[in-house]
Amino acid sequence: MTKAFITDYINNPTIEKEVLGIDLTDDFHSNIEVLLVWHQHIDKYYIDKLPQLRGVVRYGVGYDSIDLDYTNSKKIYVCNTPDYGTDEVSDTAIAMIMNIARGISRYDHLCRNYKIGWQENTLNNIKRNSDIKLGVIGAGRIGGSVILKANSIGFDTCFFDPYLSRGYEKLLSSERVDTLGELLMESDIVSLNCPLSDETCGLVDDNFISHMKEGSSLVNTARGGLISDMDTLYQPLKSGKLSNVALDVLPHEPPCNSLLINSWKNKEDWLEGRLIINPHTAYYSTQSYTEMRQKTALNAKRILDGQIPFNIVNGL
Repeated sequence: MTKAFITDYINNPTIEKEVLGIDLTDDFHSNIEVLLVWHQHIDKYYIDKLPQLRGVVRYGVGYDSIDLDYTNSKKIYVCNTPDYGTDEVSDTAIAMIMNIARGISRYDHLCRNYKIGWQENTLNNIKRNSDIKLGVIGAGRIGGSVILKANSIGFDTCFFDPYLSRGYEKLLSSERVDTLGELLMESDIVSLNCPLSDETCGLVDDNFISHMKEGSSLVNTARGGLISDMDTLYQPLKSGKLSNVALDVLPHEPPCNSLLINSWKNKEDWLEGRLIINPHTAYYSTQSYTEMRQKTALNAKRILDGQIPFNIVNGL
């Protein structure tokens, strides 16, 4: 009997069938041993329907929709797929950082209304890359890639990551800071590249922003839940405490009504192109999407074949 089941989103699993063959089923039944999961919430209620379940493999990086404690107690592997879109996400972060540094979206907004002159209408806060301090929170696969790419185009970089061993900063040719507060006080642009956890959930709140430099900017290509609430950003953007915010991920997706979201949707002039929102697509290229599905299926096959899977996240 077929043993692997895709819970949601993938309607035409040609890539998965190439890997799993007859072990992949279109029918949900009690003998399923491995789940391939996109957004489906995998809780005790869902798991208890599957007495033969041995593994849950997430298509992406995040796994906050899966009950890690319960799966651990049942000796069910939970794995993610973290290594498929590193370049895509870090490239998106760099694109957003460069947009902020060079004022591209702001110029696009402002120049539509220029009536006098043209190239003389410069933004007086634009600086050379080498005079911009980029602070990266979380310097793992993606954050480390952001740092290396930012170094190569001249930014002055630093990072905060208490979970990386000492000396890692030499590998990245970047300054390591020992406290989050130090990074926030030093950085002209802050890039969030850390995972979502109990420790980091709601990290960007009023206190976080109060410690950022006046006129600094924020980029988030990691997890939407790192920001406590979209309206936490509203007044800082309006007052100029934050110059720019660029987000690929949001606390709620699709975005809910809020002061900031409504201002963005209505293209209110005060934002001046300073808020950029993408629909959680930094991970995507045709190549990364295929790679993600292949790696997820291959990891599911390892579990079916009795091998220890890669990227276990629930401590088994």
